[in-house]
Amino acid sequence: MKYAIILAGGKGRRLWPVSRKNLPKQFIDFFGCGKTLLQQTYERMQKIMPKENILVVSHTAFEDILHEQLPELPHDNLILEPINRNTAPATLIALRSGIIPDDGDVIIVPADQVVMNEDKFKDAINNATDYIDCFDHVLTMGVKPTRPEPGYGYLQMGELVSPTPEHPNPTTHHVKSFTEKPERDFARMFMDSGEFLWNTGIYMAKANYITKQLTTIMGVDEDMDYSMSPNLSIDMAILEKMPEKVVMECSFGWADIGAWHGIYEAFCNADVDNVLVNKKSCLRTENSTHNVISLPDGKLAVISGLSGYIVAEKDNVLLICQKEDSSAMVRRLLGKIENEEGMEDYV
Repeated sequence: MKYAIILAGGKGRRLWPVSRKNLPKQFIDFFGCGKTLLQQTYERMQKIMPKENILVVSHTAFEDILHEQLPELPHDNLILEPINRNTAPATLIALRSGIIPDDGDVIIVPADQVVMNEDKFKDAINNATDYIDCFDHVLTMGVKPTRPEPGYGYLQMGELVSPTPEHPNPTTHHVKSFTEKPERDFARMFMDSGEFLWNTGIYMAKANYITKQLTTIMGVDEDMDYSMSPNLSIDMAILEKMPEKVVMECSFGWADIGAWHGIYEAFCNADVDNVLVNKKSCLRTENSTHNVISLPDGKLAVISGLSGYIVAEKDNVLLICQKEDSSAMVRRLLGKIENEEGMEDYV
């Protein structure tokens, strides 16, 4: 039986000012499609398993938002962290909730991703389930890079997994190495080599196997206070610390909504070079290219002579900055604003 753990506790700081402290990106209808990123993820998993098998982990501060956006989610399936301790502890408390049986097939998925082809996504999940039913491994889904994106993690494919009678033709590779958010030049080398895949952050494993591994890696027992858990991401816990991890190449049309430049790179094309994120807003340009623009519903932006910029407006904040290396800059400026007295309403 399949079970899902949706990780929905992120702060989304790199997508400020649209993603805010009280309403991070996973709770926002980023693209004007009528559903938030969390709702899209939840509905995607509902096509694969019953709602009783879907758990959502987030922070206590977002409890009301979660009930509003996911009214069908069973009460016990909402796991609330008392304090932010990153995604590895969040995954472990969901695994220990008593809802997922030891022999359950667990899918761990972030709440803030875009999947273009949901039929192919479902096929990939089914193929991965067949694999983890035969091997005590954690399987991650990888996507072939289409650009030297420095904002993603890169998995180096090692040897193919050896066949077994139960799984005679595995198409999965052992993970040889993992590099999180490399410099652009290294990302280009990784892409050109043909040996690397983007890490989607979607993992699958048997519940008892990954629970045992996470418990050992984090050095926690069932009675340990959650606030004492190490600040460790599920990506680092699995890809750097677990002994058996494999990657399966997938092609379901994937994008991680993590930073402004990433949104641009994922959705730009030769015909429409400027990316207008919210389709309920309007854009008119002249001599302007390579920009990503995010506006409130019903707003019109008129831009002339601007290239390679982010223009993002939300409530009381307007951000205009160069797109290149914007991720670190946005985090840095937001950190400064947070430390200024009287600026709480802008965070």
